[in-house]
Amino acid sequence: QVQLVESGGGLVQAGGSLRLSCKASRGTFSNYAMGWFRQAPGKERQFVARISKSGGNTNYADSVKGRFTISRDNGENTMYLQMSGLKPEDTAVYYCAATRGVSSSRSIDYDYWGQGTQVTVSS
Repeated sequence: QVQLVESGGGLVQAGGSLRLSCKASRGTFSNYAMGWFRQAPGKERQFVARISKSGGNTNYADSVKGRFTISRDNGENTMYLQMSGLKPEDTAVYYCAATRGVSSSRSIDYDYWGQGTQVTVSS
C-alpha cells in the first residue's frame, strides 16, 4: 500500500507563498488519484484540491481557486500544492491523500493519508 509524506509547510506572512510536496512510496503512484485537505483547530477536515491519476483533471475548493495550484509528477512519485496569496484563514494542517478510485472532494473516499504539515499564515 502507498505511504505518503508531506513537506514544505511553515510560517509565512499574509500574501506570501509556499509549495507543499507529498512524496509517495510503496506503490505505483500513477495508480492513485490524489487530494489535498486541511484541518484548522476546532474545525472539520476540509477539501482543498484534487487531481486525477494522470494529472489531466484538477478541481479546487472555491476558497482557494485562483490562488492554489495542484500538480503531480508521476515520474517522481510526488504531488504538489503551490499556494500563493496566502491568507490567515489558510492556516491549518495540510494533508495529502490517495485513492485507487477517481479523485474526490470527500475525505471518506480516500484510503491513504499522510501525517500532515503545518501551514501558518500571519497577518
